[in-house]
Amino acid sequence: MIRLFDIVLSLTGLIVASPLLVVLTLIGLFDTGAPIFCQQRVGRNKRPFTLVKFRTMKKDTSHVASHLADANAITPFGGFLRKTKLDELPQLWNVLWGQMSLVGPRPCLFNQQELIAEREQRGVLAARPGITGLAQVSEIDMSTPVLLAQTDAEMLVNLTLKHYFKYILMTVAGKGSGDRVKR
Repeated sequence: MIRLFDIVLSLTGLIVASPLLVVLTLIGLFDTGAPIFCQQRVGRNKRPFTLVKFRTMKKDTSHVASHLADANAITPFGGFLRKTKLDELPQLWNVLWGQMSLVGPRPCLFNQQELIAEREQRGVLAARPGITGLAQVSEIDMSTPVLLAQTDAEMLVNLTLKHYFKYILMTVAGKGSGDRVKR
């Protein structure tokens, strides 16, 4: 049932937001020269997939978890995208393609071994990664891998349609700060 809602909502979101996606892409072209950011992430059952986002950091920034990235790498427009969570909009394609869900554990990088091990131990990697979830609206990010894996596992055990829509609405309403970037 959740997969059906993922398809309907992501397709609707892409159609409704298409003018905004075009505008953000054009602004991003002037900001970084490459507005779309693609990165290999850990997917369901540890399968790699290519996550699509709007670029928020300079093109030459190293591929590390946000909490390990330098805050100076974030462009002014990228800061706006992160604050408004608009950088996540292109991930609706990942949801539509079945690589992600709207709600699930945030996909990590393959070099985040501690988080992968913690998630594997708790069965979290059996689920589709998500754009948002309990950890995100609770302001828990990848800088605390054990707590994040515990929260992800708790969310998956208790995930109902009510929680699914609650996490989406909380995210749209601005709850949660996203991944921290070191200052």
